[in-house]
Amino acid sequence: MNDTVSDLLARLQNGITAKRETIEVPVTKMTKAILKILKKEEMITDSVEGENRMIVVTLKYEEDGEPTVSKFVRVSKPGLRKYVPAYEIKPVMNGRGICIISTSQGLMSGALAKSKKLGGELICEIW
Repeated sequence: MNDTVSDLLARLQNGITAKRETIEVPVTKMTKAILKILKKEEMITDSVEGENRMIVVTLKYEEDGEPTVSKFVRVSKPGLRKYVPAYEIKPVMNGRGICIISTSQGLMSGALAKSKKLGGELICEIW
């Protein structure tokens, strides 16, 4: 598999569309970091490393059964990288979503990167 981030986002999107409670994704450093950010932002319930080098992700739903997040968009792709300076980081869906940025200090949400005045590669947008 060449693009593990796109695979993670596709699995999350498919799991939410199918109303699954949990999904499994392969273990990579990038996957762990993205899932850590999603858990911190309360977009997923939990992620636990399970058997066979897979992470079991527990998806989060509202009380009425609607998913907490509905869209995962990969911005920077392997064939066309997208870099942004700190002053160009904009809120996603008027602050209802987040963007994930790979900075020199590691992966972080767009709001945190902007507050630290760090730019970097715009990995994805989630709302």
